[in-house]
Amino acid sequence: MDKHIIAIGGGGFGRNPSSNSIEKYILNLSVKDSPRICFLPTATGDNDTYIVRFYSVFTPLNCIPSHIEFFNRTKDIDEHIMNQDIVFVGGGNTKSMLAVWSDWGMNNILRNAYNKGTIMSGVSAGAICWFTSGITDSWNDQLKILPCLDFIDGTCCPHYDEEPSRIPYVNKVLHEKKITNCISIEGGSALHFINGSPYKNVSFKKNKNSYNVYIDKGDIIKDSYSTLQL
Repeated sequence: MDKHIIAIGGGGFGRNPSSNSIEKYILNLSVKDSPRICFLPTATGDNDTYIVRFYSVFTPLNCIPSHIEFFNRTKDIDEHIMNQDIVFVGGGNTKSMLAVWSDWGMNNILRNAYNKGTIMSGVSAGAICWFTSGITDSWNDQLKILPCLDFIDGTCCPHYDEEPSRIPYVNKVLHEKKITNCISIEGGSALHFINGSPYKNVSFKKNKNSYNVYIDKGDIIKDSYSTLQL
């Protein structure tokens, strides 16, 4: 069974619930007629508005939505996650999210689910968490490279075109040889991975892309991935 991860650079129901194209794309990857999808809003401290927005978008679609909270009484996360067809991780503070997950043993649960074929997806924090490392604004004053779950080899940067500090920071850490390349995803697009390898950039806003950014002979190179425009 193929293993899927859809890493969204920015947008979707968290910011613009009027367009559900990327959400429908994720649901359609499942072989189930009405897949079970679980939302993890941990990175916002289980923000109530974010949870309501998730249900407002997914309940009318052909799926069975649910969520897990860690800041109220928490359900049996192992049993619940292992019964899901899709997991969607929300944006927010990646460092805090990973710390909470680690304490609850969520890292291993998610890996077990991924290995059995559960589709993993998410936006921003929910995009970079699947990589070896991610470029995060979890700290107020600067971007940093943060170790993540390592389901996908490499470093990821979301919001590549949305936040003015992102491109200069990626260029800086490449020149400093802190990383060898960076998978950089624009807002309004998602990079779909199959079995850990990039499959296609999925653009749900016009002309949005994902890139493999690296240095060649001292120059910054941005190789775009082939795109499916929704």
